[in-house]
Amino acid sequence: MPTRIPEVVRKAAFALTVSTALLLSTTACTGQSPSGAGDDASKEQTITFWHAWSAPNEVKAVRALVAGFEKTHPGIHVNVVGNMTDDKINQALRAGGSKAPDVISSFTTNNVGKFCSSGALVDLNPFFEKAHIDPGTTFPKAMNQYTQYERDRCAAPLLGDAYGLYYNKTAFAKAGIKAPPKTWSEFEADAKKLTIPQGDSYKQLGFMPDYHGWETTTEHYMGQFSPTYFDRSGKSTIATDPAVAAALTLQKRLVDGLGGFTRLERFRAGLGDEWGPRHPFQTGQVAMQLDGEWRLGMAMEAEPDFEIGVAPLPVPDDRAAGYGKGYITGTIAGIAATSKKQNAAWELLKYMTTDTGAVVAFSNAIHNVPSTLAALKSPDLKYDPRFKTFLDIAADPDSTTSPASVNGGVYLTTIQQLGYDYESGKVTDLRAGLEKAAAQIDTDIAQAK
Repeated sequence: MPTRIPEVVRKAAFALTVSTALLLSTTACTGQSPSGAGDDASKEQTITFWHAWSAPNEVKAVRALVAGFEKTHPGIHVNVVGNMTDDKINQALRAGGSKAPDVISSFTTNNVGKFCSSGALVDLNPFFEKAHIDPGTTFPKAMNQYTQYERDRCAAPLLGDAYGLYYNKTAFAKAGIKAPPKTWSEFEADAKKLTIPQGDSYKQLGFMPDYHGWETTTEHYMGQFSPTYFDRSGKSTIATDPAVAAALTLQKRLVDGLGGFTRLERFRAGLGDEWGPRHPFQTGQVAMQLDGEWRLGMAMEAEPDFEIGVAPLPVPDDRAAGYGKGYITGTIAGIAATSKKQNAAWELLKYMTTDTGAVVAFSNAIHNVPSTLAALKSPDLKYDPRFKTFLDIAADPDSTTSPASVNGGVYLTTIQQLGYDYESGKVTDLRAGLEKAAAQIDTDIAQAK
């Protein structure tokens, strides 16, 4: 998905997620204007929509989406402002004013908890109820989950991302592997078969398991193990949920089994950039890759000398029946609490996120996964046959996401740091590491509240 590199770069950068979450902590006094939804959407007016897309074809697609809305709502004109970072959006939501946005979209789903708890974005539940739209039957389960926090639905999904497995079919054939792995034990065996040593390095690596790799983050691994993250009281469960320990143990076993952390990191240091044509999967240096739906387009543009296969990520051996699931995230859209035109803003948001034709057209234009169940099944979708894997993952009710938290994605950063320390050998007692990380997560959340 070459047209959406700015989004996935932001998602891969944990430091940016943390800084954004911290910035949001200053918006707790935003509040919602009680008169914000008192406007008459039938009157001619102009509202402002801020989004983060920046590539020319993305901007064109957004404008086409808005043009479709204006055609069906001739009285509402939309001022579209693109390339808006989360920092700029957060500042505008806090400050308000005549130039502030009425509707925003963000690539950072991890901040939904802060958007909702701070009141920066309005609760959309009353709007959905008034429009007789049930989010639970409209949006895929995971997308429905990551757009709300503690029953406050302050966002709606605006296209999504699904993670799966890319594999080099040519390398598979040479290694005598007839099908992509469905369980992690099969994956481990295949990764070793596909690895061709070359001195103290590799001619071909079956898979790069390191957390500093490309999209191999702790939450992407753990998504296949269905972790709970928090209990009903909001306390971290990472030290007591066996899914977390199982995911971290699996990754560490992959690191050790494929040559060890030092050797893998030395090899990784000489590989190409994640977003350029020299991505190691695209060059054939790595035979399997955990990645999102956008990688297919990027890999095809690189014109590799092998056939690309796409499949769901493996699942634990004792959960083989759940094969087909994946980790889901995506873009969110919401209405600013400072907006004085919330009813008109709702008309735009409703169109962009629930109108099947609009969602399908937007998906076709920027090659992201549609964010409604109806759009996922639409015959009007246009895609490479391999892209259907991601459509199926998005629609799978067993697919997972990371739950919203009051302090954004800080808890994910804490888990990721433990992952770094465990894979490198800095932490050798996983149980103790998990207990320490859980305590830190609980402390951070308590302070944020």
